[in-house]
Amino acid sequence: MTYYGAKELAEWFRTVRNNTIRVAEDIPEDKYSFKAAPDTRTVEKLLTHIALGSRFAYLIHGVERRTTLEGFNFPAWMQQIGAEEAKPRPKAEVIALLREEGEKWATFLEGVPEAFLGQVLPMPAGATPPARSRFDMILSVKEHEMHHRGQLMLIERMIGIVPHITRDMQARIAQAQQQQTQATS
Repeated sequence: MTYYGAKELAEWFRTVRNNTIRVAEDIPEDKYSFKAAPDTRTVEKLLTHIALGSRFAYLIHGVERRTTLEGFNFPAWMQQIGAEEAKPRPKAEVIALLREEGEKWATFLEGVPEAFLGQVLPMPAGATPPARSRFDMILSVKEHEMHHRGQLMLIERMIGIVPHITRDMQARIAQAQQQQTQATS
């Protein structure tokens, strides 16, 4: 028995995705074309990249149920996903894509057995590491999203938005201080 199985993978992925959606909602649509620096993704493209981030893992674990990544056509996949990311999308469509793709992935995760998570897949020749567990590969979807969400939270600061996680924490602290003041008066 592991302490972090399919149920937890789905639950925590949903938590991460819901926080990403809150960021996407907080950023005004007129800032979706903002770039933090030249040669970086716009807010819209970064959110789209996040939304589509689970597709590779879903394909290899959920659809094809590969037992190895030897022979996988990575250049064709990168071209296909790159074309999908390049499509212009308004804010509402980006948020809908985040919701739909996130729920598709989380629903898949809920149903995977523990033995499936423990399976080890050989990587293509020359890859480092030479093999990875499904658990590690699946968990990396959430890690990848959190990496990019960190970028988005910095972008929020750059455009004058206090990230919702900070606002929520500040509200909890203010409420606790108010309760403490009331209890001592």
